[in-house]
Amino acid sequence: MSTPTIRLATASDAAAVAAIYAPYVRDTAISFETTPPDTATMARRIDHTLQRLPWLVGEIGGRIVGYAYAGELRQRPAYRWAVEVSVYVDLTARRTGLGRELYRVLLDMLAAQGHIQAFAGITLPNDASIGLHRTLGFAHVGTWHDVGFKLGRWHDISWWQRRLREPADTPADPLAPPGQGCPVDQVTAPLGM
Repeated sequence: MSTPTIRLATASDAAAVAAIYAPYVRDTAISFETTPPDTATMARRIDHTLQRLPWLVGEIGGRIVGYAYAGELRQRPAYRWAVEVSVYVDLTARRTGLGRELYRVLLDMLAAQGHIQAFAGITLPNDASIGLHRTLGFAHVGTWHDVGFKLGRWHDISWWQRRLREPADTPADPLAPPGQGCPVDQVTAPLGM
């Protein structure tokens, strides 16, 4: 297996990202979407996210096999230092450490931008995702019960939180997103697996 790399996504990665995501939408309750987004929709999502937050892809041998990104936790201005994070890995690349490294780089970038808290929602049951989040320093902060109905049954969402940096008494706004002045503009990290 070649050494994986992590880099910032572009809209041209949308087809590969959509292909990774589709089985999670179609065959599991991990995502509460019910129809897999097409390439054009995924390209718009990547472009929209990169206006303010990082979206990363992980490649092995030039093939995208995973991705991680951050989104707004809420839209009101006082929430701007908190983000929600997600990671998805191609079914062929699970349990390789790629998801952990994608998250590690993403969380470091978010901290460098000035974000304070990262949150993740995990559809239950999902022991692998809970283990990943615990390994990366997330703590369980609550569960929403029977919040989503998919694949013929109700599902709970477990919420996890990780502090990215200490909050300041008067915080500066988070920095510009990657590629627009963030100190971690050029992300191409070989994975230490």
